[in-house]
Amino acid sequence: MSIIKVMNENLANKIAAGEVVEKCASVVKELVENAIDAKSRNIKVNLVKGGLEEITVIDDGIGMDEEDAIMAFQRHATSKIYKDDDLFFINTLGFRGEALPSIASVSEVVLETCQKDVGTHIHIKGGEILEKDNAQAKIGTKITITNLFFNTPARLKYLKSEATELANTTSFIEKLALAKPNIAFTLTNNNKEVVKTSGSGNLLKAIHEIYGLNVSSKCLEIHALNDDFEISGYICKPEILKTTRNHMTTFINGRVVKNNDINKAINDAYYTYKHDGEYPIVVINIETDPTIVDVNIHPTKQDVKLSKITSLTDLLYNTIKDALYNSLLIPDAITKEDADKIKDNFIPISEYKTIEGNQTTFDFGEEKKEEIVKNEEFKSLVLYPVGLCLGTYIVCENDEGIYLIDQHAAQERVNYENYLQALKDDKISVTKLLVPINIELSQSDFIEFKNNAKIFTDMGFVYEEFGINTIIVKEHPTWLKEGYEEISIRKIIDLIINLKSDFDPIKFREHIAITLACKMAIKANEHISMLEIEGLLKNLVKCDNPYNCPHGRPTIIKFSIYDLEKMFKRAMN
Repeated sequence: MSIIKVMNENLANKIAAGEVVEKCASVVKELVENAIDAKSRNIKVNLVKGGLEEITVIDDGIGMDEEDAIMAFQRHATSKIYKDDDLFFINTLGFRGEALPSIASVSEVVLETCQKDVGTHIHIKGGEILEKDNAQAKIGTKITITNLFFNTPARLKYLKSEATELANTTSFIEKLALAKPNIAFTLTNNNKEVVKTSGSGNLLKAIHEIYGLNVSSKCLEIHALNDDFEISGYICKPEILKTTRNHMTTFINGRVVKNNDINKAINDAYYTYKHDGEYPIVVINIETDPTIVDVNIHPTKQDVKLSKITSLTDLLYNTIKDALYNSLLIPDAITKEDADKIKDNFIPISEYKTIEGNQTTFDFGEEKKEEIVKNEEFKSLVLYPVGLCLGTYIVCENDEGIYLIDQHAAQERVNYENYLQALKDDKISVTKLLVPINIELSQSDFIEFKNNAKIFTDMGFVYEEFGINTIIVKEHPTWLKEGYEEISIRKIIDLIINLKSDFDPIKFREHIAITLACKMAIKANEHISMLEIEGLLKNLVKCDNPYNCPHGRPTIIKFSIYDLEKMFKRAMN
């Protein structure tokens, strides 16, 4: 007797629901994406208790006639694709024909839809049609979901609190509103408005509606293309960072997607502008030939594979890095609040000049031209150093206001660029040690070091094994800071020992430069002389990026005369 049988349709739909419908936000996602595919311009999502009690999605799309409304709840029924080749040219958000039957199999659904003169009303519970009749003739679709997971208690108990379910849905609607700025979205919970966008078609305005003025005023527009991809959108300046990747929003052909390679390229472009564990806010749309993208690897269609991912990640990395570099300017300490204008509160930067009198000043205009690396705006700023406060901040002034320079951050930037340039140099200059440096390691660390010893020697170090788990360094590159040779070597060896499997030589050089730059920089609360201040400022102006330390902190901040007068109530408006 045969024990293998074809499962009934309702059971198959319940199983499919386990992949398609995980939480309230999953239901909202599928319904709203259907509304977008139906050419809606206005979509409203109403939740009761975060969707735990009720989810209603109302759109003004093309609607359905009675036959299509019934067929839509049949498994694998779709209007998006008809033949095998269509899988390679998917231009809609949905196409699998699983969402509606899966949702209907684990909930109670009321559908009202109209395409022409007569509307259709359908009531389904647990996959069974309870009612079917005519409805009012209002073009579009309204679908209400209640009793979610009423017949699958194992799934029901994994639904989270109202606050968590609402947060998940809000996050999705926000991303979708950014992906489709030409559609007006409204999200309410318990009759209170949570998200509302205008559908103006202006992406920057949509960013403003989602994140507010503080973020939208710090956005940089990007646009670039190569043979395979075209990217466009906005990235936020590193002044505003988040502790999660949730605000790195990317779309491929208008579809909200998640891809680790894309996120890594974006995060790497911010590498020297932020601390590890902080992530930027970006909104980037990627346009490409649909044949390059495979969106059919998971029922949620958010995880995608791209056949030319390296071409895309290189384009993203270089475009974002260039945009950040070109935007670097001195931030005002106090930002003027102007809700009517979305603009940057930054000012150009600097050249030091001499004036008559006893005040110490500089004239970097006399430096040889080849010694100044880019940043012409930095050379145009006139600064007069006054002194040091709190043993940490160099105080300068000019006709625009007062400038505070973090001596540690400034020295760190100078050191970082010096180390990085030395590490990139093909010609390695080394010096022999009169007294070799003895480094003793644990057995496991010694093995790891030996596995990657070529990295150490390629940098110019000469060493020998000496006894058990011990090496002696006899020669080192000349760029190591005098008096700090041993601590620098130990730091480099630690980095080599802790290398990750996906070794990236460029990232490794940057990591070394950052580590050594920080350790060898002037510390906070370390008083330095006016002569040392002058030397630091002269070196800072030669930097490729004099505005931030390699961890992303600002090196210099401006208090304008207006800011000062406002604080002291000399200026009242």
